Amino acid sequence: MKFERVELRRIDMPLRTPFRTSLGLELRRDILLLRAETSEGHGWGECVALPEPGYCEEYLDGCADVIKRFLLPLVAAVDDLTPAKAAAAMAAVPGNPMAKATVEMAVTDAWLRANGTSYADHLGAVRDAVDCGVSVGIADSLDELVDEVSAYVDEGYRRIKLKIEPGWDLAPVRAIRERFPTVALQADANAAYTLADARHLAALDAFDLVMLEQPLSAADLRDHATLARMLRTPICLDESITSARSAVDAIALGACAVVNIKAGRVGGYLEARRIHDVCTAHSIPVWCGGMLETGLGQAANLALASLPGFTLPADIAPSERYFTTDVTQPITMHDGRIAVPDAPGLGLEPIPDVLEGYTTNVEVLSRFPT
Repeated sequence: MKFERVELRRIDMPLRTPFRTSLGLELRRDILLLRAETSEGHGWGECVALPEPGYCEEYLDGCADVIKRFLLPLVAAVDDLTPAKAAAAMAAVPGNPMAKATVEMAVTDAWLRANGTSYADHLGAVRDAVDCGVSVGIADSLDELVDEVSAYVDEGYRRIKLKIEPGWDLAPVRAIRERFPTVALQADANAAYTLADARHLAALDAFDLVMLEQPLSAADLRDHATLARMLRTPICLDESITSARSAVDAIALGACAVVNIKAGRVGGYLEARRIHDVCTAHSIPVWCGGMLETGLGQAANLALASLPGFTLPADIAPSERYFTTDVTQPITMHDGRIAVPDAPGLGLEPIPDVLEGYTTNVEVLSRFPT
């Protein structure tokens, strides 16, 4: 398989519900899609980077630049192209995991379509549906939060995740736990605390949380290990886990009891599977995080979340949770679960008219200078 032509497409999708990031409220989702045309067919990739650096150092325009100038020429130079060879070629460029994951996803989709294999079978799926959780942002009031969570519980979500930060932590968690004493409940701090807050965070132990996700900064593995010894609530790492090697280090230090795997954060689905394998070997449960993906990215995440070590509900939601109209046929949830696509590749295609309606720019590349 050989690269022949690449289409970089920017789309702009309004969000049904504003999404809070470290830089403010997101009202729309600016997304980069990559369509790779090869000698054996096409494949789609989706970039999960946000427009500005916040969750991590990468940002959308930067990813587009790195893909065009550095990653595509390296991958296009590979004659017998496979996902593993694409990843190996891109390793010559340090960092930039979200950009690399975009290219790898498109190569994998094209390669699997050509071979008649689904993403799930390629990764090693053991289930045909995935339990769904929902992430709930900072609300304007406790009453508003309880109403929002009540609606999600009624819809059948199998886990509720509450975003917390200093000044919005114990009270909202208490309110939801009192209202829903048996719901699977976790808190996500997005690195908002320091080890000096340990005594305060220990008060979360009273609420029987499934986990406390990324309470400290990404680089603070040792402090996470110290905090883990001070809390009964299991610590989950998200931003701190950037590779299988970092997962090994975190586990060895005792810095986590759970790991959130986001393929874009770690450079692609091949590395995500390696992290899964490391965690499974050490009896560390993992779950699949989300980055407000379209149906394309959700399809790949569903395949990942169907691996055996993913024993906790994923941040994978039906399309209607984010978008009025998805670019693909909508992802739907039944009884708190979403079916894993089983057709070759991602198993989903963008709907041409819908895709065109969201498109703000298309750049076609057919020459990849070295």
